[in-house]
Amino acid sequence: MTDDPQRTSGPVVDGAGSEPAPSDGPEAGAHDGEVELTAEPLPTHEEHLQVVRERDGYLDALQRMKADFDNFRKRMERERVHHRASAAREVVLTVLPVLDNLERAVAAIVQRDAPLADGVEMVRGQLASVLGSHGLTELDAVGAPFDPTQHEAIASVPSADHPEGTVIEVVEKGYRAGDDLVRAAKVVVAAAPPADQQAG
Repeated sequence: MTDDPQRTSGPVVDGAGSEPAPSDGPEAGAHDGEVELTAEPLPTHEEHLQVVRERDGYLDALQRMKADFDNFRKRMERERVHHRASAAREVVLTVLPVLDNLERAVAAIVQRDAPLADGVEMVRGQLASVLGSHGLTELDAVGAPFDPTQHEAIASVPSADHPEGTVIEVVEKGYRAGDDLVRAAKVVVAAAPPADQQAG
């Protein structure tokens, strides 16, 4: 009678009945559900204060950087507005003599050729309107007290009809744009009349 192979004694290498080889390595304890943890030491009070000081330092530096950037942005905006106003002023100063010449042309030909004078006056008015749309305004000078910040006196004429220091004639008109003086008005100012006229 032949022996049953399943009854053969000895360890089975393959199959459900296999036995794991014993192990003495570091993984041996993992099968028991044990995990080894290493605890980090808590920071000391001094280390905590040091972290807080560093955080406050970074925050302060960030706030300073933000303030510097805001100041830089505002300064650049002011410079942009200033450059734009300066460029516009240069253009206006270049055009004003043309406006002056048109006014002189109208005054010179109005008696000889009224239709031509009307045409020139129309062009002068258009140019004045364009300049006015950019904020240019004419200074009121005749009859006003002489103001050295707005007027340039080119002559002084004794006058019994006007108070001394009053502007009695405008030789060249003055203009301003907003609060800025673009060109001072060239004016004739009344002076005190001679003593004999005052007595009379």
